[in-house]
Amino acid sequence: MDVDGGRRVFNRLGPSSSSNNTDSSSKQHQQQKVCFYWRQGKCNKFPCPFLHSELPTAANGKRAHQGFGPEDNYRGGGGGGLRRSGNYNFSNDNTNNKWSRGGQSRQPVSSNRIVVKQNDKICREWKQGSCSYGDKCRYLHQWSTGDLFSLLAPLEGHQQVVTGITLPSGSDKLYSGSQDETVRVWDCQSGQLAAVVNMGGVVGCMLSEGPWVFVGLTNLVKAWNIQTTTELSLNGPVGQVYSLVVGNDLLFAGTQDGTILAWKFNVAANCFEPAASLKGHTLAVVTLVVGGNRMYSGSMDHSIRVWNLETLQCMQTLSGHTDVVMSVLCWDQFLLSASLDKTVKVWAATVAGNLEVTYTHTEEHGILTLCGMHDSEAKPVLLCSSNDNTVRVYDLPSFSVRGKMYSKKEVRSIQIGPGGLFFTGDGSGEVRVWKWSGEPTTT
Repeated sequence: MDVDGGRRVFNRLGPSSSSNNTDSSSKQHQQQKVCFYWRQGKCNKFPCPFLHSELPTAANGKRAHQGFGPEDNYRGGGGGGLRRSGNYNFSNDNTNNKWSRGGQSRQPVSSNRIVVKQNDKICREWKQGSCSYGDKCRYLHQWSTGDLFSLLAPLEGHQQVVTGITLPSGSDKLYSGSQDETVRVWDCQSGQLAAVVNMGGVVGCMLSEGPWVFVGLTNLVKAWNIQTTTELSLNGPVGQVYSLVVGNDLLFAGTQDGTILAWKFNVAANCFEPAASLKGHTLAVVTLVVGGNRMYSGSMDHSIRVWNLETLQCMQTLSGHTDVVMSVLCWDQFLLSASLDKTVKVWAATVAGNLEVTYTHTEEHGILTLCGMHDSEAKPVLLCSSNDNTVRVYDLPSFSVRGKMYSKKEVRSIQIGPGGLFFTGDGSGEVRVWKWSGEPTTT
């Protein structure tokens, strides 16, 4: 986290102002405008004097299984050691828009982006394949708004909530883990199920680093090397393992009893050896992220702890949230944290090097997970999953709404893929494959 000096104050950047007034003097002029209410899925006029042709309408709610880009998959080197993956540190080197002290100039949000209203609803009959209104229906007939991305394929099979998704380096297989005690392996070329692995316990989280796939279980972390087929068991956790991250050549696991355990890979012995036990949290550690030489842990005890990766000592305890801290994310010199208290907090460093809240974004529902990436124009966006079964897409740093995704149940897991792909897993057990319109720069 860079120290910028002074107390930071965030000036929220609002969307560009635009007029919704229409020129009533000419019907022909009206017909060249897209219906404002149709954009929101609420137009009930037929015929309507405005256009109903901007967004594509799906014929039904299901797509045939299809591949999702074997040639675009990660190509990673072999070897048994750990390496830092870019998935954990969402940096932004291509923009000057940042949270900063008051008075700093800002660039306006592009006015050609659709602002999504919070009262958008998906047609219930359409979800069941029985809506008779077709294009005239006032409700949405698609799983997303904002024309930002498209749903490539739903991957069905899990019977309970999906708690982890990972796409290992050099592999053409996608792995998903669930509370139904299975890991499912999906073929990226066909979109079909390739294998089901019975884990014998609830899957709390998943992670891949290099050739290794890690699965957080109860009292255990399983490690698979997909290149050598080596399978290892990492003992030591007490209770469910809820979070995994790699930093400074160490594997960290956040556990149910509030301890963070660390292992280091021994190349000669081809095994993971216990390296440290980090204590401080009083309840379960449910989220971990590494940024620079720091690790950040979020817990059910409502706090975030900052750890030095060199000394493995706690440097600071952040206590701004009033409920479970569900997700933490690094972006540029900022730390973002999300909680069931319905807020996303932005933390920045002071002159003394400590973190303090510089901005708080409030949602209407508890927040479950955050995921940062760049859009097709290399601009930073934040995916924010809430327990109202939606994922909202925000511009950063403005938090202006770009679009929204809908799910059958709450989305618990989001994973970035190559070539504009990303994956979501929800409470119904469904994994979805999405693709940005245009290929974004993933991190």
